[in-house]
Amino acid sequence: MNKIQNAFAHGKAFIPFITCGDPSLAVTEQLVYAMEKAGADLIELGIPFSDPTAEGPVIQEANNRALSGGVTTDKIFDMVKKIRENTQIPMVFMTYANVVFSYGIERFVKTAAEVGMDGIILPDVPFEEKEEFAATCRENGLALVSLIAPTSHERVAQIASAAEGFIYCVSSLGVTGVRSEITTDIGEMVRLVRAASDIPCAIGFGISTPEQAAKMAREADGVIVGSAIVKLCKEYGADCVPKVAEYVKSMKDAIRVRH
Repeated sequence: MNKIQNAFAHGKAFIPFITCGDPSLAVTEQLVYAMEKAGADLIELGIPFSDPTAEGPVIQEANNRALSGGVTTDKIFDMVKKIRENTQIPMVFMTYANVVFSYGIERFVKTAAEVGMDGIILPDVPFEEKEEFAATCRENGLALVSLIAPTSHERVAQIASAAEGFIYCVSSLGVTGVRSEITTDIGEMVRLVRAASDIPCAIGFGISTPEQAAKMAREADGVIVGSAIVKLCKEYGADCVPKVAEYVKSMKDAIRVRH
């Protein structure tokens, strides 16, 4: 069992997302430890990009803050190396094709694997084009995590049967961000995946409250939360670590209690 699947082995997984370098890489490192302690099962590390097409304003602003603070892919790799001296929690990068292209696909994937990452999510790479990344990921033992959107219907089986690590089920159309209500039939999406594969399904985009998390966890194997956490990083800056830890604990408790 790889480390990613291990994250789903102890009940429902809680998967927080943070943008590397917002407010600083030193704080990002501390957030990883604090979130793990608070109950996170797998952590998504966002590598900032100047034009993150899948993101709403909250994560876009975090990208800009991190980039203007001088964050680079190399500095993020160095931070991961440090994190791996202290914890083996499963971690995946979330970033954009351009970030990987400009670094060099092979060099990026190889370095990510060497510093101890477990997978990569590239939300702007369609299923049909993923092979140029997937082949290198396979060679280096990194999972290339696939996304399934509410519009993927007839392709779900195809995507699921080729998926690695876990499947990221996008709960709503449009960009990331906090939603007051999630209307997609998540259960149906998860059923389509399960019919094709036994890979774990985690749901993201728009989940921010413990109630939403509990509801989503009833349908899927895990819940992904980004914007709500990134908002806390913006609001509290260098003092965000205890606030984020408290929030992660409340979300993990919500999905733990009812199952």
